[in-house]
This record gives sequence, C-alpha cells and structure tokens, in this order.
Amino acid sequence: MACNLTPLISPQALEPHISAQIMTLHHTKHHQTYITNLNAALGKLSTAVSTSDITTQVALQPAIRFNAGGHINHSLFWLNLSPPSSPDAKSSAAPQLTSAINKKWGDMETFKSAFNTQLLGIQGSGWGWLVKEEGKNDLRIMTTKDQDPVVEAGLVPVFGVDMWEHAYYLQYNNVKADYVKEIWSVINWKVAEERFLGAQKNAFGMLKASM
Repeated sequence: MACNLTPLISPQALEPHISAQIMTLHHTKHHQTYITNLNAALGKLSTAVSTSDITTQVALQPAIRFNAGGHINHSLFWLNLSPPSSPDAKSSAAPQLTSAINKKWGDMETFKSAFNTQLLGIQGSGWGWLVKEEGKNDLRIMTTKDQDPVVEAGLVPVFGVDMWEHAYYLQYNNVKADYVKEIWSVINWKVAEERFLGAQKNAFGMLKASM
C-alpha cells in the first residue's frame, strides 16, 4: 500500500506570512519527494521480506526512517496551519490548551518566546514541537533533527514548525527570526486543541487516510 500526498489548503491562504510560492514548492516538490522515496524504499523492503533478505531489510531502515519522518512531519504541519483571517488562527480557539500553556509558562507571550528560542537554536535542519505527555497532559517544547518524527510512546505532537530552509528561505532569506515571528499568525489553534485533548493515535489518524 503506497503513501499519498496529504491535501493542502490553498497555497495563497497563508499570505502574506508564508508565500504561495513557498507553499506550492514545499508541498508538491519537497513533501512529494519524501513520499516518492518512501514508497520506493517500502517496495524494496517488501521484496526483501518476501525473500528473507535480512541484510537488505536492515540497510533500508535509514531511508525509511528519514522519508517516513518527512511524510509524517509535513502531514502534521499542513494541518496545523490556518489562514490568518480564520478564527482558528486565534489562540481563543484552543481554550483548554491555552489554559495549560498559561499554567506551564505563565502567559502566551512567555511561551512563544520560549518556543522561538528553541526554534532559533536548532543547528542545521530540524523541527520544533509543542508536545503533550499522555496521561499527564504535561506540555513541553522539544526539537527534532532533520526529519525525525515525534513517535515516542505517549507523546502527542500538538503542533510543529518546520525549520528546514525550504520552509522559509525564498521569502525570508537567512533571517530565520522573521519567519519564526510570522508563523504564529498562521498556527491552527483549533487543530492544536484537538490534538491536545486527544491521544497520539488521534494526531496521526490522518496518515492512515492518506495511505
């Protein structure tokens, strides 16, 4: 069974904060490349399993992890973005999550500052995440390298921010701080609230629909 490209809102929907050009290239080129490479690796894995070729099965794991991570991360990312004019782009769309953020960090601005610091501290390529620990509803900020996904047992990715250069460079050049500032205008807080209130399997539910 092959993985498919997760649908995207209109490329123009996030302007002026993220340009239509970036969104089109990001979705149809970068994300699509991860899917193409993942499907190729999974095809080879299926053959290796059917022929009991253990060496090839092991050799394919890095490519599967990298490209599957790219697919997972981008699928989550598209869904946690919203047009800036939408009510979903306001933190008021996530009352329980906002309450938990205020309890943890004191207020929303302090939280955003802490999150931005983590994003700008990423060396090379990677992602920044707000995650919830299941059972405790405890929130924390974490970063992942390259395309490593948040798949540890019990961790729910509430929302993520892509810090690869392809996510911002055409518009913001090397000024990552401007991209980080603008991304807050297009976070989908309604989706973030749903993930915060749900389990890990709920956050990843859209991947099953895209397989």
